[in-house]
Amino acid sequence: MITEIREAMLLNTLVFETLGEPQKEQEFKIKALKKWGFDLILGKKNGESTYFMAKEGKESGQKYEEEGISYEVVEVLKELPKNKKIYAHIEMIEGRAHLCVDLREGEENIEILRLPAGEILLAFLKKHKFVKVIEALRNLGSAASLVKHHGEEGKPLPFEELPPVPRRFLRDAKKIEKEMGFGRIALAYFGQNKEGKARYWMEWMVPTIALFDEHISQKIDKTLVELA
Repeated sequence: MITEIREAMLLNTLVFETLGEPQKEQEFKIKALKKWGFDLILGKKNGESTYFMAKEGKESGQKYEEEGISYEVVEVLKELPKNKKIYAHIEMIEGRAHLCVDLREGEENIEILRLPAGEILLAFLKKHKFVKVIEALRNLGSAASLVKHHGEEGKPLPFEELPPVPRRFLRDAKKIEKEMGFGRIALAYFGQNKEGKARYWMEWMVPTIALFDEHISQKIDKTLVELA
């Protein structure tokens, strides 16, 4: 049987949605690759000339092998090749989110990276000290789940009774969702405890690929700070 508190949360939790496509690909600049800990390489893959991404630290002329594939670095690129753009998206493979990155010019598309997204994302978030995002991150699919809670649960307050802090949080979160093109935020705010600390439960679904954007992750991190 459902408890009284669970029923109150079911009936009174505030939910705001921005319906869209969390799996939609996103364009990135070459400097974003560096922030993820990678370089764009012009080189050879199993003897064939192509482009690929490699972890920082590779040098021209270097040869190495990964997972049975031989690589040779001809040049570590500082700028994108003329007329080419970088696009990235998330693909689900056997229940795990993978970061897939393509180098594209018109109809020509070269996949330059396909790796599990979690390790790359965590390293990126740690590097830029987006601590609140790391603390809230629970799981990754095409959308990521951010969860934050504090204090004893109870009956959530209706929107019109919310104090300024959770109102500001919802306002800022909805702005970010609009920028991302997708999002779902659920907030159950229960008021304050005897010490004057906020009591709440919050879950926020955001596109996983958006978290690889430093600008977006920084905004989300600052917004999560608003919920003490």
